[in-house]
Amino acid sequence: MAEQEVPERHASWLELFFDLIIVVAVAQLAHVLHPSPGHPIGLADAGLFIVLYYAVWSVWTSFTLYANVAGERTRRQSMLIAMFGIAVMAAAIPEAAGDRARAFAIAYVACRVLATRTWSRTGTFLGAWPAAQYGTGLLPWLISIWVPAPGRYWLWGLGTAADILISYLQSRHPEQRLAGLRDEAHRRRERAYLRGRVPRRIVLPAGARLNVPHLGERLGLFVIIVLGEAVMQVVVAAGEISWTPAFSVAALAGFGLLVCLWWLTLEYGAAAVPGFGGLRARITLPAHFAMTAGVAATAAGLGALAEHADGHLAAAVRWTLCGGMTAYFLTSAVLGAAARAPLRWLLGWALPAVLVPVLLAVFGGGLAAWWIVVGLLAVAYWQVSYPAVMRRLTDGRATA
Repeated sequence: MAEQEVPERHASWLELFFDLIIVVAVAQLAHVLHPSPGHPIGLADAGLFIVLYYAVWSVWTSFTLYANVAGERTRRQSMLIAMFGIAVMAAAIPEAAGDRARAFAIAYVACRVLATRTWSRTGTFLGAWPAAQYGTGLLPWLISIWVPAPGRYWLWGLGTAADILISYLQSRHPEQRLAGLRDEAHRRRERAYLRGRVPRRIVLPAGARLNVPHLGERLGLFVIIVLGEAVMQVVVAAGEISWTPAFSVAALAGFGLLVCLWWLTLEYGAAAVPGFGGLRARITLPAHFAMTAGVAATAAGLGALAEHADGHLAAAVRWTLCGGMTAYFLTSAVLGAAARAPLRWLLGWALPAVLVPVLLAVFGGGLAAWWIVVGLLAVAYWQVSYPAVMRRLTDGRATA
């Protein structure tokens, strides 16, 4: 129903313009995990980063999926209003733990309500990911507008978890949800007729059809945006400090790490899994959220690296950097397992990529900062080179 193939098309100029605000939002989000003398990073900051990132990502996803389904009928006004809403959210992010928390929540709720109203004009139901169309976890965010800290942040976390979980569960049986919506539309029509009214605006929803190639392109472009933020962090850091040998090695390794992540996206798509493609949006979209959040966290770690390149990384920076890569590679491994990848692939390709960043985070306190980045680069390069290595080994055994 929801993910049938339709004629291929590419991102429109409106969609590319819409993506510009994400560039700013991701830059603001990276600073949430950027430590400073007056702003040490802790678990609370990591949790805040996750819910803020999800809020921005979910609004982008809602309107990206809408444009994917609507095609040429995409409402330009709705997209531009949503763009402004994300701009307000981005501007509020630096003080989202303080005075602008209410402004962020209001902008987020407004964007999601706008998405629901915009989707209703299509007369379709997106069973592949209902959260894009309905604010399943919006109530806690709405309540948080009147709740002071720290309660508001627990509500944000609850709303985020509910959004993902409920949408995932509903997407497992989209035909049941669609049947319920159609029954409700029938009842509304009957009530309107009983009152002597003509129900002109009550339509029976149809199953939305996702343009799969277009969605893959859009998800990939989002990955590129997040990687661009990481590149900017490295370049800006290089412009602010002396280029010592240690920093030069760390910067080169950091850039190489980002090139490897770009290559994985280019070669295998947004999921960065060889042969991936059989899973549905209910798995692909949460994975996209987790992987891009991991890259954004890594960007924050690379930005903070400049201050510690010649010495040891602070624990918070080390965990931010390695934790981001752990999230990225762990999600990729889970996707591979869900796609029933061979055990040899899971043990040889995915497992080392997950274990090494964890080990570096736990035991890397005595290592120089540049060693941490070189270790992460080695993992990413292994991900890139593993298929070629296995082909050579297979060919060698065949000729022997």
